[in-house]
Amino acid sequence: QVQLVESGGDLVQSGGSLRLSCAVSGYDSTSASLAWFRQSPGKAREGVAARNRNGVTNYAASVKGRFRTSKDNAKNTLYLQMNSLSPEDSAMYYCAARWELSYPPPLEASAYRFWGQGTQVTVSS
Repeated sequence: QVQLVESGGDLVQSGGSLRLSCAVSGYDSTSASLAWFRQSPGKAREGVAARNRNGVTNYAASVKGRFRTSKDNAKNTLYLQMNSLSPEDSAMYYCAARWELSYPPPLEASAYRFWGQGTQVTVSS
């Protein structure tokens, strides 16, 4: 059974940094594309960063240059390094996975089949 478990969410001050982790189990994560999404109350789920199994990445315009996704295949873990955080980045962050290979990997929630439970990021002003 595929499982995605996020961690690392926290309360951080504006301008600060945070690193989220997504532990993948139940399948070989090197065969899947993985992505980060976020959702604030009353807003649609937004794709933040995606990484296909060949290492090609795709970032939302709102985070490009501030966020970076990486992967440790030995640990089967996806990371999201978030820098220069602002209150607008506050949200529940989710990890997602899909089997299909696309260039670039998509940022649409409907493209992903497997989801984690999320980790909360709150940025204070």
